Amino acid sequence: MPHHPGGPHPGSLHPDSLHPDSLHPDSLHPDSLRHDTLRHGDPARRRRWAGLVALLVAEAMNLLDATIVTVAAPVVHADLGGDASAIPWFNAAYTLPFAVLLITGGRLGDLAGRRRVFALGVAGFALASAACALAPGVGTLVGLRAVQGAAAALVIPQTIGLIRAMFDGRDLARAMGSIGPVMGLAAVAGPVLGAVLTHADLFGSSWRAAFLVNLPLAAAVLAAVPLLPGRRTPDEAAREASQGTARKASDGTTRKASDGTTRAASAGAARPRLDGTGTVFAALGTGLVVFPLIQGDAAGGPARGWAMAVAGVALLVGFAFQQRRRARAGRAGLVEASLFRDRGFPAALATSALFFAAMNGLSLVVVLEVQLGLGQDVLTAGLALLPWSAAMGLASWVAGASLVPRYGRRVMFAGLAVMLTGLAVTVIAYRSSATAATLGIVAAGLAVAGAGNGLFTTPFFTAALSRVRPHETGSAAGLLNAVQQAGSTLGTAVLGGVYLRALAAGSGWAGAGHVAAARWAFLLGAGLLAATVVAAALMRVVRPGPDRVPMESNQALARQAGEG
Repeated sequence: MPHHPGGPHPGSLHPDSLHPDSLHPDSLHPDSLRHDTLRHGDPARRRRWAGLVALLVAEAMNLLDATIVTVAAPVVHADLGGDASAIPWFNAAYTLPFAVLLITGGRLGDLAGRRRVFALGVAGFALASAACALAPGVGTLVGLRAVQGAAAALVIPQTIGLIRAMFDGRDLARAMGSIGPVMGLAAVAGPVLGAVLTHADLFGSSWRAAFLVNLPLAAAVLAAVPLLPGRRTPDEAAREASQGTARKASDGTTRKASDGTTRAASAGAARPRLDGTGTVFAALGTGLVVFPLIQGDAAGGPARGWAMAVAGVALLVGFAFQQRRRARAGRAGLVEASLFRDRGFPAALATSALFFAAMNGLSLVVVLEVQLGLGQDVLTAGLALLPWSAAMGLASWVAGASLVPRYGRRVMFAGLAVMLTGLAVTVIAYRSSATAATLGIVAAGLAVAGAGNGLFTTPFFTAALSRVRPHETGSAAGLLNAVQQAGSTLGTAVLGGVYLRALAAGSGWAGAGHVAAARWAFLLGAGLLAATVVAAALMRVVRPGPDRVPMESNQALARQAGEG
């Protein structure tokens, strides 16, 4: 499950991808398989696969944009000027609205139609990309990046729901399984592509090409929108009803009771409403916490920074109370209150936030160190992330194919241990001045850390969702994804800010101060991972009962919907 620095993780979970019926064993019934086989020559079937390509391109476009901008960020700063504290904002301004609006984007798809919201999001993403490429200053670019993040929050929640509406049976399994390899390829290729585009300086575009590359991709996706399903057709409704009847007949009394609970919950949520108040509380609270972390003294001094952080925490506490009141009133909120009935799922949220904070923050630190510390060009910075990304892709594939089925959640802790080992190697390398030998050791440490990353993320989402009940899966997956993006934002703010402030306190942009700055940033990243180990240990395993989603179902769904 490779990671793309500074943006949504390829393992990000879509609420619809984790519904217990999405890959139910009945979908692989021989009659369904035979029906699929008879449709190989059907033009409608070819249209569905063409539509799948468009959905995958949209996902990859979002992922590529995040990785490309991470690598190009120091070049953007050198061109537009301004304070160095603006560099983390090029990523944080994207991930913050993405995190806050992700669940709302999914609700909009339920209300207005997934295809319509998907097309609106892709169009908005393209327009924001074009505007970013034309941005005359840092403030304008940061604001437009926020618009991009909001548009991505409309796109990403729709893709898995559209895939489920387009496919069933064996074709559904194939379609879901295609997401992982495509996202993995995008995660590995993104940093290199961003470096090549920026370094090539085509027609004097420099870093602006990092945004312009989205335009042909978005145009291709929008051209394919007519291939995607609109609102549910009568045939689809009949097919779903037939499948539901077959499941009830085959699953026995216990399953019937569970299905009844699920259907009742689904019926109650069939027409979800937007929670505007909750969205505002979450956005303002998170923004006020993140702003002083990135800006530092530029936020108006320590006193003002602390005041903003305290206000942000107060708003987030108010958000929690507001969500509880909505739940007691029987109204849907952004968060399913029952998910917090014990420590298991909250521990999973803490694990996600801490882990992805470390990953995103350290990815940015590597880019900053290569370009600002060592004075190398953007192409070198893109290649510096290649050991990290390539090792992640390989380890994720090995974990998903053989290790997780055999050893289960133990692979998650092995991954954390491997990643901590890689960071320890990097910290030791940064104890001395930067030489060719030191850089080789750093590359090896990054490769080891990347391998640990891949080992951790593959079983993590399965373990995190093993505790949820069927009717909670959508809310749980959406919340887990949102917290992941929020953690990414905090990691970019904290680790990127620590590096830049330590660098400024040293002997200059290209002086010896950058070695200490990198060491402190990696030490803090290792501390975040150590805290991740503690949080992950609290995710105790619970034997699935009749009202919980079986572990095996979540394994298949997490691998197929989120693996990369």
